[in-house]
Amino acid sequence: MLALKNWDINLRSREKKTLRSFLLLYAFLTLLILAFVAFLYYGLERDLMLQHQRETLSNLTNEQIAKLKALHINFDKDQTYPRDERFNSAIYDSSLKQIFSTLKAKKVNLYEDIYLKNNYIYFIKELESYYLGARYIVIEVPEPSSWDKKVLRKLLGYGALIFTVLVVIGYFLLNLLLRPMKDTIALLDRFIKDTTHELNTPVNAILTNIEMIDEQSLDESLLKKIRRITIASKTISNLYDDLTYLVLSHQILSQDVEIDLKVLIEERLEYFSLLFESKKIELFTELAEGVVLTIDRKKMAKLIDNILSNAIKYNKIGGTIHIKLTQHEIEIKDSGRGIEKSKINQVFERYSRFDRSVGGFGIGLSIVASIAKEYNLHIKIDSILSQGTTVRISW
Repeated sequence: MLALKNWDINLRSREKKTLRSFLLLYAFLTLLILAFVAFLYYGLERDLMLQHQRETLSNLTNEQIAKLKALHINFDKDQTYPRDERFNSAIYDSSLKQIFSTLKAKKVNLYEDIYLKNNYIYFIKELESYYLGARYIVIEVPEPSSWDKKVLRKLLGYGALIFTVLVVIGYFLLNLLLRPMKDTIALLDRFIKDTTHELNTPVNAILTNIEMIDEQSLDESLLKKIRRITIASKTISNLYDDLTYLVLSHQILSQDVEIDLKVLIEERLEYFSLLFESKKIELFTELAEGVVLTIDRKKMAKLIDNILSNAIKYNKIGGTIHIKLTQHEIEIKDSGRGIEKSKINQVFERYSRFDRSVGGFGIGLSIVASIAKEYNLHIKIDSILSQGTTVRISW
């Protein structure tokens, strides 16, 4: 029951990861849409503010025009351009050339009638009479204080409220959309757990009964058949172990003890001896004495088994496997098909398979990677296509 519970937790974490990814994308798109709406709203508020200012500016412009008219009439007596502390102004001739200006801005868009720029409002009016040769008059006043801050506060307040509501709605919608995937995962989960459970008893029964057979009493033909059955049973047993580790990996408590690696490697080589024979693989070993590592025995055996299994599986008939153990490293080198350099970094990903001509689910090396990570072991793979692969585990 503990196994089932933790497997479920593992699946739920994947669902949460998927849910988070969807929500991040949904939130990003929502923010993008809200930003666009906010931009439009800001433009509308700015236009509304300018419309409110239009009448006031029109009155100020009329006052300035009256002063220009007076100056035009009395130009011989007084040539001083009329100024007003409430606003700045400028006049332009029909060729848009500036005649006189007290504006802060150096350039003015005379094709607009009113606009906002650099915290100033500009109001442009075409004169009916060309006083002092002017065709256009421009009035410049500071924009109303804090109008944009009020708009910004309003946008942030309503924006945050709408964003929160949309995210909550999105969360429930995504849960609804993910329900079929959850059902499928639950079905697959039950299938894997039931299959793993059902495999245990028959595989153990087959291996136990094979071990009880007296091979000396068998003729050569029957002995070959029994050995084939043994190889097939061990292959299924390895697959069962991998599936079990996959299911239980998150709650198996490690029982670290001092392991003599030479003894362990020799034990695993004996376990795979029939597989070596079946492919006529020649084995070369150079195992140093007294190499001890504190680690969970089952996990270290599983790590070695998966690398050996691949070295056999992807090797050629009559190939070789070299195993070298030193004080700080295990090296397993085969003469198999090799791996493309571009794919070496992907071999530890679960369900990665680059050669489908042989069996397997692509979970062996992902298990190796998880065990190595747990014990801070370093794994390096060098491979050349058609020449073989070398795996080094160092500590």
